[in-house]
Formats: sequence, structure tokens, C-alpha cells
Amino acid sequence: MSKYPKVANFVNGRAQIQAQFHVTSNSRHYSSHCPDHGLILPFPLSFSQVKGPGVGLLGISKGGDLCLSMASFLKGITATVIINGSVANVGGALHYKGETLPPVSSNLNRIRVTSEGFADILDVLNSPLEGPDQKSFIPVERAESAFLFLVGQDDHNWKSEFYASEASKRLQAHGKERPQIICYPGAGHYIEPPYFPMCPASMHTLVGRPVIWGGEPRAHAMAQVDAWKQLQAFFHKHLGGVKGTIPAKL
Repeated sequence: MSKYPKVANFVNGRAQIQAQFHVTSNSRHYSSHCPDHGLILPFPLSFSQVKGPGVGLLGISKGGDLCLSMASFLKGITATVIINGSVANVGGALHYKGETLPPVSSNLNRIRVTSEGFADILDVLNSPLEGPDQKSFIPVERAESAFLFLVGQDDHNWKSEFYASEASKRLQAHGKERPQIICYPGAGHYIEPPYFPMCPASMHTLVGRPVIWGGEPRAHAMAQVDAWKQLQAFFHKHLGGVKGTIPAKL
């Protein structure tokens, strides 16, 4: 196993981050406390199969903006993959030392209802480029990490392509390397490992009702196969290890 780079995985930014972040939550909001990197990075670096010195992060949805925040505030993160993540802090305040990132605000009046009775929340979040919500924009320009953004262009959770583009603009405006952005037409929000069935709709805890996630089944399935290859190639490039990818199998 020593030939493979080590990646910390954050799915949805909830259950799998409890060991890394101090999180308090309820059905509507939560607050994340990001401790000093001295408390976080030794955990993955302590494994014998971790080549080091850098660590890779992989996050989807809320896990995506948490990984962006970690890469922006913490040292030792070399490669970060964001799957349909936000460039703004979402859902609750994030605290690091003496700094606080407020959550981007929302307008629930923008919720649309589909003919099947599901909520379409694509336009609910306000822009992190305007007014007080500019303070929710994650300071990606501080990051020392390389970035790969994987984007479903039919994401109905939020505007993932817009967020990836704005992150790229911010990084380049501060003299940082242009991130890699791969967009998948017809792919929805939950781009998961290959052959996972597409999740067209499900309960959204923060919204309090079922929402649609977007995606056309065939295009979404093809996106999952390619994304699996792309993220492995990216991590091998920036973290080392034997070249090549682990093929997806049914």
C-alpha cells in the first residue's frame, strides 16, 4: 500500500469530519471549529503508507467547501479535489484561531417546486461576490495546494460551475497557479464512485424537505467513470506514488 498517496476524504462535510473538526449541529445549522494544523495533519501523516510530506484532500458538496477552508488555513496540504463544492462557506460559521467565516446567506423564497413535488434550490444561496456575503468567500488565495474542481453542469444543489470559476479567478488574481476545472454536461450534484446509482432527489437536512440534485442518468454515469480516473491522476501527480489508476469494477 505504500505506493499509493494518502487522501483525507470528506463526503458531505458531516459524519466523516467529526474526528477532524469540532462540529455542533442541528437540523438547520451548524458551526465548525478548525483547530491548529498541528492537531489535524499528524493523524494522516502517522500512517506508514503515507508518503508525505504533503496531504491530499477530497471533498464533495459541503465537504468541498470544508476542504477549501482547510487548504486555505492549514499548512501541509498539497493537493485538493473539490467535487461540486462551494467557494463560499455554507450552512454555519467556521472558526479558525481568531478568524471567523460567516455562512453565505440565502433566500428561501427562491425555492421552486417541481411537478413531482420536490424542491429545486439552485437559486437559493446569495452570491458571495456581493454585499455582506463577500465575507463568506473562502480565502483560497492563501492556499499552497494544487486544486482540481470536478463540476456537474446539471447540479441543482447550487451553482458549482460558477463557484469553481470564481475560485480560479481569485487564485490567479493573487498570482497562484490556475486550478484544473473539469465540467461534465448532464451530471448532477452527487458525482460518486463509478457505478453508484445516480441520486436524483433526497431529503436535504438544512432545507427540511426533499430536493432534486440534478443529472441525466447516462451522462451522470459517464461522468462518474471519468471523474474517478481524473482524481486519481491528479493525486498521483501532486502526491507521488506509482503512476496509473485503479480501474473501476462492477
